[in-house]
Amino acid sequence: MKPIGISGAWTDEKEIFRDERGSFREWFQDEPFRRTVGHSLDLRQANCAVSVKGVLRGIHFAGGSPGQAKYFSCLRGAVLGAVVDIRVGSPTFGDWRTVELDDVAGRALYVSAGLGFGFLTLSDEAVIAYLCSAAYDPRREHGLNPLDPEVGIAWPAEITPVLSERDSSAPGLAEAGRLGWLPSHFG
Repeated sequence: MKPIGISGAWTDEKEIFRDERGSFREWFQDEPFRRTVGHSLDLRQANCAVSVKGVLRGIHFAGGSPGQAKYFSCLRGAVLGAVVDIRVGSPTFGDWRTVELDDVAGRALYVSAGLGFGFLTLSDEAVIAYLCSAAYDPRREHGLNPLDPEVGIAWPAEITPVLSERDSSAPGLAEAGRLGWLPSHFG
């Protein structure tokens, strides 16, 4: 696993084995994950999203403790994932990093609790699956507007983003802070 420049987020490079039948990859393995992250992924929920080109989902995060860590993999197509450090007091607060996830490279992305994540679909259609350390709880689920100029994520200019009503009306980083939604950084 390789750090992406924000504490608590790593890519996990997985080899894809291909032959005339198709392909196979080991999507997740606990031991190397635990060695890198320092704990096992406490799996509580698994999700799958199918999105058409231009769909921009997020930036989502769970508030409160223990938060919700997520391990993402793109099973078909390609997406540009964005990790945002929303932890008040973090040395990289407000910083973001993007990682391309697709069905060719076999790269996965782990996002610790306390970080925000969103993705933009780059291919005609993409299937992204993710493992979650906590079950969805609508009372704790929050979002930031993924087009917030204060955060300034550099989404590809050639793709017009399609957002849900929830994501387009979500507050920016500063307003989410005023609302008391943002987690604190503890180390």
